[in-house]
Amino acid sequence: MGHAPDRLDVGKPYPVGATWDGLGVNFAVFSAHAERIDLCIFDKGGKREIARFPLPEYTNEIWHGYLPHASPGTTYGLRAFGPYNPAQGHRFNPSKLLLDPYAKALCGQIHWTDALFGYRLHSARTDLTIDRRDSAHAMPKCVVVDDQFSWGPDCCPEIPWSQTILYEMHVRGFTKLFADIQPPERGTFAALCHPKVIAHLKRIGITTIELMPIHAFLQDRLLLEKGLSNYWGYNTLGFFAPEPLFLGNGPIRQVREMVRRMHAERIEIILDVVYNHTCEGSELGPTLCWRGLDNASYYRLAENPRHTINDTGTGNTLNLTHPRVLQMVMDSLRYWAQSFHVDGFRFDLGLTLGREQSGFDRNAGFFHAILQDPILSRLKLITEPWDVGPGGYQLGGFPPGFAEWNDRCRDGLRKYWRGDPGMRPELAARMSGSGDIFDTRKRRPWSSVNYLASHDGMTLQDVVSYTAKHNEANGESDRDGHSENCSSNYGAEGATDNRAIVEYRERVKRSMLTSLLGAMGTPMLLMGDECGRTQSGNNNAYCQDNEISWFDWSLIECQDGNRLVEFVAQLIRARQAFVTLRSNRYLGSRELVPGLTEMSWWDERGVELSPEDWKSAEGRLLVLRRALRRVDGSIEVTALMMNADTRGHDFKLPGQFPWQVILDSARLDAAPLDSPDATYPVGERTAVLLAAVVGPDHGV
Repeated sequence: MGHAPDRLDVGKPYPVGATWDGLGVNFAVFSAHAERIDLCIFDKGGKREIARFPLPEYTNEIWHGYLPHASPGTTYGLRAFGPYNPAQGHRFNPSKLLLDPYAKALCGQIHWTDALFGYRLHSARTDLTIDRRDSAHAMPKCVVVDDQFSWGPDCCPEIPWSQTILYEMHVRGFTKLFADIQPPERGTFAALCHPKVIAHLKRIGITTIELMPIHAFLQDRLLLEKGLSNYWGYNTLGFFAPEPLFLGNGPIRQVREMVRRMHAERIEIILDVVYNHTCEGSELGPTLCWRGLDNASYYRLAENPRHTINDTGTGNTLNLTHPRVLQMVMDSLRYWAQSFHVDGFRFDLGLTLGREQSGFDRNAGFFHAILQDPILSRLKLITEPWDVGPGGYQLGGFPPGFAEWNDRCRDGLRKYWRGDPGMRPELAARMSGSGDIFDTRKRRPWSSVNYLASHDGMTLQDVVSYTAKHNEANGESDRDGHSENCSSNYGAEGATDNRAIVEYRERVKRSMLTSLLGAMGTPMLLMGDECGRTQSGNNNAYCQDNEISWFDWSLIECQDGNRLVEFVAQLIRARQAFVTLRSNRYLGSRELVPGLTEMSWWDERGVELSPEDWKSAEGRLLVLRRALRRVDGSIEVTALMMNADTRGHDFKLPGQFPWQVILDSARLDAAPLDSPDATYPVGERTAVLLAAVVGPDHGV
């Protein structure tokens, strides 16, 4: 730190956090109710405190001070003084070392001990009795950083929504088993830059990676005691700092290098971010950061302020109606957008972020703050439209500018291909971009993020391999996770050597993927679904940082995995080639030429469906025909023929066009057609994509 001063200069209240200016570091921390905040400086390893300074000034509820001669690498923590009065919502305890909410790097790990709790953990009066043991030895420390990075000619790809193919990926899980990378580097940001990793993504046709949480997160005490760990990372310890585990022993710059490399390959990076809660849990959780700095401001409290409101299922809910808490979230988003050049965000439990005092409000301050921001409003914004609070399901209820995870598409596609009765109307709604949900306020089809599987639930392989979940490895006697997965094992529970069952499952997967990539909206693939990754039936692998969750690269080399990868690549190429599969607007009954409408629904007889046909519970055959005029005046027509029946059917083609078979999920090559008015045999649980291009005056 160079010359050691005996006190802090006054400094400035902005920017919040620790900011190096070349000559020293300015520290600024929000607390509306603290009576004093101390800055604690540690040695480089964060083991020994070497200096302590009260922040000397308080401006607009920001405590601040300037440490001359301090530089990047300075290691620090905070202590906040004030009332310990849980009945009033205050939980100040200067015995507890606290993280800076704006810390941009952390060193060290949490070492679980009862001293991390602000109250006497085993006291009969629970959280009403203060614990005065010092927690510094058990806490990670904050590190001052230098954010300078040479971006060169970096240019964000800005992939149009209509051409976007999302790929949900876990940083650690994607490369942990990749033999071409040295073991110390596996599971890190740097590993994602490996040429073979990028080649795989490019081979499939991925345009946009959605990274599961990379913000620093907490390893839960209960999980560690069970020999498990927090793999998913939805338990944020710092909104500005990358997770140290994903850095390995490397510097933070590798995050920026990863983004730079992906951008050079025209691949976007979206971050899954968790601003609905923190890792501190309920009022009975540890005191690590926000709780100790200003519990009554950072968290939404119940009518009895001793208790936190739990709309998230994690014990606490961040209070985004407070301007300084909202500022923290906005500052974090802008930091990742500007300093790391990320291309967008997916908001975990996004409904919580829109909760005002009266409940969810699509006009909430958070949405207004995002949509008026000249930087953030231009990025890809995706939300998870549910939480566990009152009115906690709001699919389609978010303002224009946000896309939403569409679980109704997931369940509808799974049920249709499983052969459930009465699914044709639901399938048609999801295939047409879920306009019944999203076609309001001039929103576009891309607002619906369509998926068959995500991190939360079964993988696609397990959807066709297990009738029931198998979460025994989680240590909760298989009580956790959803019981209804809209899945089927098609003859045997789990892995099997029966080749007939394996081939059948592969066909069903290809059919499901064909409907997903053929549906209007924004398709999302789960890491490994392109090659048959399994979690052995585990549909809640949040605590499985092992082979259960990791990407198995050997699958790409095996026959079935390689075939599926190539089929997915063909599907994505077809989607990008035909605008009717990815229209940027909702299609309807408008005629392009007499008898040819933009969108129509047919059965296997080549007859448009009647109202009675739609009501038929046993109707499992469906044809979606779409048509759009191209720039050159020609008309593009596609037909997606879907048969979820347990026997094959001959489909009469919907209209006399020069049809070509683009894909058939029952076979890996495209069979030719004898004539334009021919029938085509569509096998059981099979999807077939046809396409034709005709002149501007083509008659039907």
